[in-house]
Amino acid sequence: MSEEFRKQALDYHAYPTPGKIEVALTKPADTVEDLALAYSPGVAEPVREIAKNPDDVYKYTSKGNMVAVISNGTAILGLGNLGPLASKPVMEGKSLLFKRFAGLDSIDIEVKHRTIDEFVDTVANIADTFGGINLEDIKAPDCFEIERRLIELCDVPVFHDDQHGTAIVTAAGMLNAIELQGKKLEDAIIVCLGAGAAAVACMELLIKCGAMREKIYMLDRKGVIHTRRDDINEYKQRFANNTDKRTLQDVIDGADLFLGVSGPNLLDAEDLKLMADKPVVFACSNPDPEIKPELAHEVRSDLIMGTGRSDYPNQVNNVLCFPFIFRGALDVRASEINDEMKLAAVDAIRQLAKEEVPVEVLKAAGVESLTFGSDYIIPKPMDPRLLPRVAKAVAQAAVDSGVARIEMPEGYMEA
Repeated sequence: MSEEFRKQALDYHAYPTPGKIEVALTKPADTVEDLALAYSPGVAEPVREIAKNPDDVYKYTSKGNMVAVISNGTAILGLGNLGPLASKPVMEGKSLLFKRFAGLDSIDIEVKHRTIDEFVDTVANIADTFGGINLEDIKAPDCFEIERRLIELCDVPVFHDDQHGTAIVTAAGMLNAIELQGKKLEDAIIVCLGAGAAAVACMELLIKCGAMREKIYMLDRKGVIHTRRDDINEYKQRFANNTDKRTLQDVIDGADLFLGVSGPNLLDAEDLKLMADKPVVFACSNPDPEIKPELAHEVRSDLIMGTGRSDYPNQVNNVLCFPFIFRGALDVRASEINDEMKLAAVDAIRQLAKEEVPVEVLKAAGVESLTFGSDYIIPKPMDPRLLPRVAKAVAQAAVDSGVARIEMPEGYMEA
């Protein structure tokens, strides 16, 4: 990162007003009459109605359009455990994205705690304030336990975006890429470099999409996760392969798909040469991928590649899904975000990439054309069609799977 860009980033957050979000009023508050309605004595009327029928909270308050973005700062972006306060710019940024892309109001909450129990209790005790809970930047394996327990305790959808948002966009892109390469997911040998929250969630979702667990090789800092290791947690254990292979070089030989959610420059040119014909490589370490696209394309002309960066084609970006998943979930008052809703989001995203791209999207992307192919396997984040397509698919899946509390509104998300 250049010093100039660093200064721009700091100035962006500091001026003219510190931070990226604020509270805005939705009702007039200019006269004595306005204040009488907004607060005492008028506010007593919706209080009485909600006391009689708790569902009326959606009618008289902002709960149904409000998401909490909650973190403990133990895994901030690629920066690590820097604490709750240091995570606040990221959480404000997530709130900004909710508002910008899905019209959802959002507030960030940073939790200081000593134990998982304390964190879970804090979030569970305030959850009813919101329509949904977006967990963010919580280290593995704690994040798995925290999300599981909060889903059980909370009456609103709880979604750890580092896990499931990453998995949904990755799955959509990989399914399109492998289709373009003329292969089938169930036949593919998959290498996953990284074994944290995103890696585990990505592989689990790919399995739900058709991948075979026994054909997945996952690696952590100590190498291949295999059945004879006794130093792996229960989440890595799901991917313990019964194999004599121990290194990246062992498992990359003949592999069809590579997913990197690890660190920079860990996949070299010689490794890439070992992959099967027509490979798919998602090198998603940020800001520096596991292998630079320029090097990868120089080594393999038959490659389809994605990264986490916006300055290369096929950016694997969570903003393609999380605002719209919450939009759909909240609009039918879903009690959770289940597998059916995640898979519906995967399909909606991947199908959109196959359609003709509107002129306004081309202008926003700074390109003259985009056509479904090796350099365009997932939609651009600025594509306005993502909101209606993904939100509607998610809402319908919530209704169909029985977790929606109301029917999808008539004409929902139709132009």
